[in-house]
Amino acid sequence: MYKIKRTDEFAHWLDNLKDSKVKARLIRRLEKVAQGNLGDVKPVASGVFEMREFFGSGWRMYYTLRGTVLIIMLAGGDKSNQQTDIKKAIRLASMLED
Repeated sequence: MYKIKRTDEFAHWLDNLKDSKVKARLIRRLEKVAQGNLGDVKPVASGVFEMREFFGSGWRMYYTLRGTVLIIMLAGGDKSNQQTDIKKAIRLASMLED
């Protein structure tokens, strides 16, 4: 089980997704994560991980871990902006207090 916190940036991104079906799928993914099922993830750099979704535009959600039970959602996007989103997530992770 994980406790999930969202940065303001992540919450803004998710809340403002225009496609309600995409938004619902991503929220469902976060619900599964909270239950302990991380699904398809991979490390990208500097303690930041990428949750990968293989539908539509290839959605990605970026997070970092604090301890063994806290996940902080940093940023999100799709495959078209992946490198920019990773840089943003790394920057946000570096600004978090422990």
